[in-house]
Amino acid sequence: MGDKSKIIKVKKNPDGDITDVMLDNGNVYSINEAIMMAKDGIIEGVNVGRAKNGREYLRSNPNGEVNDNMDNLPVF
Repeated sequence: MGDKSKIIKVKKNPDGDITDVMLDNGNVYSINEAIMMAKDGIIEGVNVGRAKNGREYLRSNPNGEVNDNMDNLPVF
């Protein structure tokens, strides 16, 4: 895979937590798979953060744009 993929849509649970992501190639991955892919440098535009409880999560790279933040992406 030469080019990195980008997250274009998200799926959320009733609490508003992101559970799955869709990449620009149409593939869908669980949030845990996406975290591993981001760590491996396969997904661009995101990084892995760690919550106070130790849980890892994906977040958009800071760029001053709010419309590409993970929570603001279209849902599927």
